[in-house]
Amino acid sequence: MTDSEFWGYRRSDGTVGVRNHVLLLPTITCANQIAQNAATITRGAVYVGHQHGCGQTGDDLHQTMRTFVGYGSNPNVYGVVVCGLGCEAASARIVADGISKRTGKPVELVLIQSSGGTLRATEDAARAAALMLQDASEVRREPAPVSELILGTECGGSDACSGISANPAVGHCADMLVDRGGTVLLAETTELIGAEHLLAARATTPEVAQKVYQVIDRYEQAVLATGYDMRGGNPSPGNIAGGLTTIEEKSLGAAHKGGTRPLVDVIEYGRRPGKHGLVWMDTPGHDIEQLTGMVAGGSQVVVFTSGRGTPTGSCIAPVVKIATNSEMFQNMRDNMDFDAGGVIDRGESIEAVGARLYAEVLRACEGRITRSEVLGHHEFGLWRIGPTL
Repeated sequence: MTDSEFWGYRRSDGTVGVRNHVLLLPTITCANQIAQNAATITRGAVYVGHQHGCGQTGDDLHQTMRTFVGYGSNPNVYGVVVCGLGCEAASARIVADGISKRTGKPVELVLIQSSGGTLRATEDAARAAALMLQDASEVRREPAPVSELILGTECGGSDACSGISANPAVGHCADMLVDRGGTVLLAETTELIGAEHLLAARATTPEVAQKVYQVIDRYEQAVLATGYDMRGGNPSPGNIAGGLTTIEEKSLGAAHKGGTRPLVDVIEYGRRPGKHGLVWMDTPGHDIEQLTGMVAGGSQVVVFTSGRGTPTGSCIAPVVKIATNSEMFQNMRDNMDFDAGGVIDRGESIEAVGARLYAEVLRACEGRITRSEVLGHHEFGLWRIGPTL
């Protein structure tokens, strides 16, 4: 096996997963307990919980449902049990149909009102998940090219070391993947303000460059419309305590995660990239909301840098946690997978650390469990772009 291949789960739609999950997916907060109950009963199934799905309309509702469909369609998911109430705005039936038509994977629908209440709906969801789990256990990994991978990149709890060690190392890892035909998602629009001109200069077409400026301006105007300035919350208090002073300084460090290769596209939140290479997904800087968007966009694996430390993860995608400094890596050893601090205190080169990180990503893709998976961190958060009615 070369560094241009990995062992994964080939799906009927041609995509390749690095995990083989059965997902219990509620489309409304009313169904959270059903999904959780069924996941508890069926060992091996995973679920997400959230507070959304009702009282939404327009673009906000459409984005929420797109995210649900994308999450269930992720290649790491073998099959999905979609759980709904039966009268919600975010129709469980439409979500289930969307996943099924898009991927051809096993999808079952459970509605609490149709089942006859919590107990019967739990039974129906658990039975459906149990049958899927048994079938999923027969799927075997097979060789696949890394060109099938979509790598999500993220930073949270950044410090003064982020733009010096971990983020540039992620960038070198990203370049290695892109050079082998893979796709890398750069996200966190609010944390690219001040560095947008550098990304626009790398755009493959004038249209892509224009999108760069459009998403930055749209986000800034949306925040200004609330009566606040973006710089009131970014850098965060933790960022400032870690040595960052301005949003521009933070952004210049964050942009390093995108490496040096051309920017081929800019896409909306939760959408799957249509091109291979470096792609910018318009997301908030909020760790979990952007993580959810990238996974809904098809990311099978995510690299997440931090200088202050963070425990968060995803229930369906391995998240490789990267420490920007060795002191934090040792202090939060329970949560961190990779130490990039050698760039600062041991004279390691960005290229050497980035190559080690690339190997670590492939190990995670082939089954090595990340710390967030070991500890059961299954965070999930939707980016809301409209008011609750």
